[in-house]
Amino acid sequence: MGTAVSADGTKIAYEREGTGPAVILVDAAGGYRDFNSLRPLADLIAKEGFTTYTYDRRGRGLSTDNQPYAVEREIEDLAAVIDAAGGQASVYGWSSGALLVMRAAASGLPITRLAVFEPPYGGSDEHDDEVREQLEALVAEGKRGAAVDLFHQVIGVPEEIMAQMDPIKPMLEKIAHTYPYDWTIAGTTSPEHITAVPTPTLVLDSTATGKDMHDGVEQVAKLIPNAVHKRLEGEWHGVPNEVLAPELASFYKG
Repeated sequence: MGTAVSADGTKIAYEREGTGPAVILVDAAGGYRDFNSLRPLADLIAKEGFTTYTYDRRGRGLSTDNQPYAVEREIEDLAAVIDAAGGQASVYGWSSGALLVMRAAASGLPITRLAVFEPPYGGSDEHDDEVREQLEALVAEGKRGAAVDLFHQVIGVPEEIMAQMDPIKPMLEKIAHTYPYDWTIAGTTSPEHITAVPTPTLVLDSTATGKDMHDGVEQVAKLIPNAVHKRLEGEWHGVPNEVLAPELASFYKG
C-alpha cells in the first residue's frame, strides 16, 4: 500500500504487487479497488514478471479529491503514480479509463507501452453538458441511486445487465459523485487527442460487445499512429482475466 500526492495535493491511494518493470492499471467509471477491482488482473500480470500498480482514482475508495474537476487533474494523478513506480511505466486503461490514459500519453507522460480496452469513443469532441449537469444535480440532491441509473442508461448498458445491478448499487452509489468526471473525459476526448498518442499501443475489444463499441474501438486503432488492434473472446464490455492477462504481458514485454 502507498499514497502518491498529485500536483493539486490530492492523495492517490495505490497498491503494488510483484517485481519487475512497472505496469499501472487504470479503472473505468464506477471501478475502484474495493469494488469491481482490477486487482485479480494485476495479480496475473505480476506473475508474468512485472510490478503492478492499482489505484483508486480521485474521489473513490481511499483517495481524496479536490475541486474544481478537470481531466488534467486526473492526468496529474496518473503522473504521481508513475513517479511512485520509478518514473516510467507501461499502462493499461479500461473503458473511460482507456480514454484517460490515452489523454495522458498524448500529454507527454512517460508511458513506455499503452494498452486500452474498449475506450468509449464516438468520433466527436462534442460534449453533452446536460447529462453531466443532471448527474451533478442528482448527487447534490442525495439521489445517488438515480445518478447511477442515469449514467448506465445513457452509456448504453443493456437492460438485462441493468436488471442485475440492484445488489451492487450501494457500492456504486458511494462514488456516484465521480460519474460526471468520466462523462467529462468521454465528452471532451477529440480525434486530436488520440492522434497525438506517441506510444506503442495495443487496442483491445471483446467479440461480444456491440457494433457501436466495435466501430469506436476501430476508429481509435486507426487514429493512433503506432497501434495494433486485437479482438478477444469475451462477454459484453469485458474479457476474462485469464484471457486478457497473457495478451497484456506479451505486449508489455515487447
